Amino acid sequence: MQRWIIHIDMDAFFAAVEQRDNPEFRGKPVIIGGLSGRGVVATASYEARKFGVRSAMPMVEARRRCPQGMFLNCNHNKYSAVSQEIMAILSDFSPLIEPLSLDEAFLDMTGTEWLFPDIVDAAKQIKARIKAEVGLVASAGIAPNKFLAKLASDLKKPDGLYIIRPGEEQTAIAHLPVGRLWGVGEATASILTKLGIATIGQLAQTDLSVLRKHCGNFAADLQRLAHGIDNRPVIAEQEPKSIGKETTYDTDLVSPKQVEAELLRLAEKVGWRLRRYGYAARTITVKIRFASFRTITRSKTLADPTNFDDVIFSVAQEIWHNTTMTEGVRLIGITAANLQAGCGQMSLFSEENDKRQAIYQTVDKLKAKFGETIITKGRINRDEG
Repeated sequence: MQRWIIHIDMDAFFAAVEQRDNPEFRGKPVIIGGLSGRGVVATASYEARKFGVRSAMPMVEARRRCPQGMFLNCNHNKYSAVSQEIMAILSDFSPLIEPLSLDEAFLDMTGTEWLFPDIVDAAKQIKARIKAEVGLVASAGIAPNKFLAKLASDLKKPDGLYIIRPGEEQTAIAHLPVGRLWGVGEATASILTKLGIATIGQLAQTDLSVLRKHCGNFAADLQRLAHGIDNRPVIAEQEPKSIGKETTYDTDLVSPKQVEAELLRLAEKVGWRLRRYGYAARTITVKIRFASFRTITRSKTLADPTNFDDVIFSVAQEIWHNTTMTEGVRLIGITAANLQAGCGQMSLFSEENDKRQAIYQTVDKLKAKFGETIITKGRINRDEG
């Protein structure tokens, strides 16, 4: 089975969040970091980078190079909240996500060909959803391993998308400077330069015994990377605690029928994701945000775990029927929590549930082959009052 890894890296993340939230910063050099005398730059917008400002630079030097910059303290609470939104989008594409920081993560897409036959299209979908739902730009690298995927995400920034296909591992990186290899800092780069090794391709061709003499035990790892070899797995941070989906609407929903139609749509998506990842849930939570931003969150815990769309919808519908609608609705979400590994509705009434499970398996096979929207349940007319 062909291994595919996608590395998502947000472009100038902290600065981009501030430019998104503050129109007066857009198109201006924005520099985020510690503003004290000993502070350093955490992130610089691309406008600031034109002046030579870069991450980890002393803030004093950044002010000297770009005195007209917008200098801001880090707002970690805000950036963490935005990061969670991004990671939630990534979880729609793979259950195996390894965050490296707030603004980057690996996704192991191996075995998801039935969902995303074109790996490039999957990366495009991820980028498009982050742009549409979070209002930020991401770069994506696609490759057979983590090292190459991370390298690829940096090759076409900003708003980049680059793929290194099997068989291209060495040729794609041979021209790059050795400093692009993981683990090569200033000291190691200086040693390699003295050996006449400036590019990754030159390193790949260097006799390993020569490298060992100057780089010790690290030499073999360096040369493996230079050949594009990296067998490390994507390690998910932890088992998912919940699986959910929410939507913010461009136009407020103004009738109960519209809300029920959206609850049905979201229940189908949550049920589909639960079954894809092999989970059933005991707790269903519905989140409703009204036009005034008043938000209610209600949950119900079931006697038996489920991943059936109709059961999820029935719970969501019950919660909605106990909610008074006095204004338009701008956001709806459904989350399944208290997860258990396994499929279907666990109950003593197994014969009926076996039939339902068989129906869902058939539906899921069709969705996997033709797309998630190939089959949907009968909709409630959203336009009805």
